[in-house]
Amino acid sequence: MTKVLLDTLVPIFAGLVLGYIAGWRGLMDNRNVRNLIVLVMNIAIPCALFSTIIGSSRAELLRHVPAALMITLVFCALYLISYIWARRGWGMSLSDASVLALTIGFPNSAAIALPLFSGAYGPESTVTAALSIVIGSITISPLTLALLEAGKYSGGHDISATQVLRSFPRALLRPVVWAPLLALVGVFFDLHLPSFLAGTLTTLGSAATGSALILTGLVVSAQGFRFTGGVAITTVLKVVGQPLFALCMMLLFRMDHNDLRNITVISAIPGGFFGVVFGKEFDATPEVASSGLIGTYLVGWATLALWILLAAKFF
Repeated sequence: MTKVLLDTLVPIFAGLVLGYIAGWRGLMDNRNVRNLIVLVMNIAIPCALFSTIIGSSRAELLRHVPAALMITLVFCALYLISYIWARRGWGMSLSDASVLALTIGFPNSAAIALPLFSGAYGPESTVTAALSIVIGSITISPLTLALLEAGKYSGGHDISATQVLRSFPRALLRPVVWAPLLALVGVFFDLHLPSFLAGTLTTLGSAATGSALILTGLVVSAQGFRFTGGVAITTVLKVVGQPLFALCMMLLFRMDHNDLRNITVISAIPGGFFGVVFGKEFDATPEVASSGLIGTYLVGWATLALWILLAAKFF
């Protein structure tokens, strides 16, 4: 197990550290990362998600419905808890609270889950890893974009559910949202891509892991870090609270052994960069979110390894 942990975690965190050093030392511009964001969010990750999902069968995806529902519950529950805490406990604006909630609720599956599961549990487990990215991309990500969009035009005033719903169409236009949805429709209708098109998507999608890791490191290197009570709570909620909540829910519903392991490990992955990246576009960059993101990585390498060891021993 030690070798598996080293073989899977070291390359992942090496990529994160490389992006961080490149931004910190000025080798790459960590303030103007728009082009890299476009590469990762509009090209590489959508292609990787589409090619992974479209390569599955309808029967295989149906087998993963319980896992998909549980991932949805885990992500949405932590998102809601974090959002309410930010709004009522810290008095954050709607936009800032949504950024923090997405940072806590959506693990960095895009950069970490796929290579981790492929190396540790084999290619078959990557379906669950891909589903975690899909679910985060089509649920709490567009919700965050809709809240940010609605908050932008509300002038900081309270908004209604109708205003949020009106902002959803713009969120659905993002490739990271519609690409996996389109792939799911293709699988449902048993569509098969021509080999040259499937090869093209696979080639473009192969850039997802490395570029997402570099982007995450760059984004983190541009954020100031100040340890506060809010940052401590954010870090603990992400690396301890979310996997613990996931484990309790799965034990309650007596889920499959592999689902117990996979979803617990996914939930233990440090916070995702989607929230901070989305926030940059709308001038919503709460310090507790950026510092909390850094906090999840400072301790995440150790807590993730512990959760993996726990899953291997007991699940």
